[in-house]
Amino acid sequence: MNGFALLLARDLRLALRRPGDAGVAVAFFVVAACLFPFGVGAEPQLLARIAPGVLWAVALLASLLPLERLFLAEAEDGALDRLALSPHGLMSLVLAKACAQGLIVGLPLLIASPLVALLLNMDARGYGALLAALVLGMPTLLLIGTVAAALSTGARRGGMLLALLALPLDLPVLIFGAGAVQAALVGDPVAAYLQVLAGLLLGALVLTPIAGAAALKLALE
Repeated sequence: MNGFALLLARDLRLALRRPGDAGVAVAFFVVAACLFPFGVGAEPQLLARIAPGVLWAVALLASLLPLERLFLAEAEDGALDRLALSPHGLMSLVLAKACAQGLIVGLPLLIASPLVALLLNMDARGYGALLAALVLGMPTLLLIGTVAAALSTGARRGGMLLALLALPLDLPVLIFGAGAVQAALVGDPVAAYLQVLAGLLLGALVLTPIAGAAALKLALE
């Protein structure tokens, strides 16, 4: 746990030196969502109907933006080789990276989501479900993205590979996250959707550190 805390603190310090990473993700989230009215029309009812899917799709893409270079610093300074020698070093690194991304990227996206929902004319009844679903779903997206980033470490065109690896695995989160908001908008219960998102998060917390560590070991060979 001490190793995990040190790695997390290190990533947060590095993030404070590069605040643009979070800014780019949030800017993409807002700008991409605002482009939809130009493509599908600015009719308020239409925007309100597509808002849940738009919000989740754009949040998913925004969460992938800072991940391409996630392990690059450790690969360049030899930290990956040193951590690979300890039994749980790489697992701690993967979990610390995901937690840091949750604070650096996930939290700003969560804060910006009501504003984007307002711009898309989403009914206020869906705001609570949107925030609850993002609280459960965004960490899962970042955990999956961290594993994809580990698999693409050192690869040419790593950003494209990362997206190809992460997007299919992110689909259940997207489906149930948008479904929770849509259910709230029509007055249906949202508990089942949130329970599925919670289950996906628990599964990701257990499996992604193991998968990420294995991916990093593969990248070192």
